Amino acid sequence: MKSIIDRIDHLVLTVTDIEATTQFYEKALGFEREFFTGPEGQPRYALRFGQYKINLQDRATETPTKAKVPTIGAGDFCLIAAIPLDDVITHLAANNIAIDVGPVARRGALGPIRSVYLRDPDGNLVEVSEYI
Repeated sequence: MKSIIDRIDHLVLTVTDIEATTQFYEKALGFEREFFTGPEGQPRYALRFGQYKINLQDRATETPTKAKVPTIGAGDFCLIAAIPLDDVITHLAANNIAIDVGPVARRGALGPIRSVYLRDPDGNLVEVSEYI
């Protein structure tokens, strides 16, 4: 059967401090913050990049569409860089953002990639890659 899904639109991270997480992703990866109103009328927060976003919630966020066991620091995801990975590495170093691992060879959804791994303030593992 052919997949009935085209792409990922957004993902959600449960974080300790929404503002600290927002500042980290703005500084480390150039994401843009977004504020919106959730279906229950409460404020919601997101990080936009390209055609995608990461919604942020903390333990107090009330929404009926929340993971059964939202867990801080359990995120592990891969992002494809819009610039050469060496430029990403230079940017991270200039902003005193530590690389945990890499650059290393990995396999992405479309083939071989070269990746670096870093951690956000809650310890979520963020892989930044380029296709080779």
